[in-house]
Amino acid sequence: MLSLKAKLIRITTIPLSLKVLLKGQHQFMSNHFEVIGVSSPGKELEEIKYDEGIEVISVNMSRKITPFQDLKSLRKMYQFLKKEKPQIVHTHTPKAGIVGMLAARLAGVPHRLHTVAGLPLMEATGVKRKVLDFVEKLTYSSATGVYPNSKGLYDFILQNNYISKEKLKVIANGSSNGIDTSYFSPDQITPDQKESLKRNLNIGGSDFVFVFVGRLVGDKGINELVKGFEMMSKMKNLPSTPKLLLVGPLETDLDPLHPETLKEIENNKSIIVAGFQKDVRPYFAIADALVFPSYREGFPNVVMQAGAMGLPSIVSNINGCNEIIIEDKNGIIVPVKNIEKLQNAMERVMTDADYYDQLKKNARSMIQSRYEQSVIWNALLNEYKTLLKQDSDV
Repeated sequence: MLSLKAKLIRITTIPLSLKVLLKGQHQFMSNHFEVIGVSSPGKELEEIKYDEGIEVISVNMSRKITPFQDLKSLRKMYQFLKKEKPQIVHTHTPKAGIVGMLAARLAGVPHRLHTVAGLPLMEATGVKRKVLDFVEKLTYSSATGVYPNSKGLYDFILQNNYISKEKLKVIANGSSNGIDTSYFSPDQITPDQKESLKRNLNIGGSDFVFVFVGRLVGDKGINELVKGFEMMSKMKNLPSTPKLLLVGPLETDLDPLHPETLKEIENNKSIIVAGFQKDVRPYFAIADALVFPSYREGFPNVVMQAGAMGLPSIVSNINGCNEIIIEDKNGIIVPVKNIEKLQNAMERVMTDADYYDQLKKNARSMIQSRYEQSVIWNALLNEYKTLLKQDSDV
């Protein structure tokens, strides 16, 4: 029989990932396991302890390629896992994956699980790509189970021979955490809240609002989005005034936007920068469509959130996005980095009212039926229980 005291350790590189990407899951799993969350230090780590009611531990991990720092992280993680003796270690994000899986293997943890939710190496070339390929293979070889959070990632991993098929599995229909469609619901935002926010952002009642939610960096397709919006907004005879609402932090470190993109964002009065928002639901509620032209994703929460809020989505043809969105059903899929196709898609949802209404009608129900959070959580819980039952049967 499965002991309720089995120890489960979840690891991400930064505390924000532990807090946001897996929100609610720690508390749910703590009904069945002794759960410990591990990430680099930060205020979010203490917030997780309070919000989710689990123990948390900090281990410094760098998001960059830092061999000396990584070895220090590995040593500390190994010492921690050797002391705790968990039955399951489950890692998310690339650096947490390599550090956590190697340390767990050295510490003799029986079940070493790694979730793949996007691969930065997809955009890498040359020596950097070779290094990242090596790290990915080492992570997977140290794991006992690898869980791509989309079917597209599953195929990519097999095509690149990172691991054998026997170790791979997609939980439920994909996604690392699913979505709580009672929380992400249009009913959660009142008409007064919407009107107030529109006034604050200088959005008119007849404006057509395209929204992007996420980090404002190059590989999220922001350069192409801003250019495509600029071209479309100059067209004549549009049925309403287009607005582009950018919700998320502007990052200037790892993948900054082009100077001309930054200049257009600053000078174009139809582009509204809202910055990072703790609660993005009001911003979805005042928008008409999500535009998400990212270069690479695992299984993007933003696209599920927008759909649950009743928005059609324009997304790039990458794994995750092209599973959540079905062409002409709940959105439009465009080629990666293709400004013209992106512009055409934005123009179509804005000018073809019947087509737009069809996409909007399907948006929420297609998320509810496939990605409800409880389905994902219970499927993962069943996976954990199955693994531990195998131990007791031996």
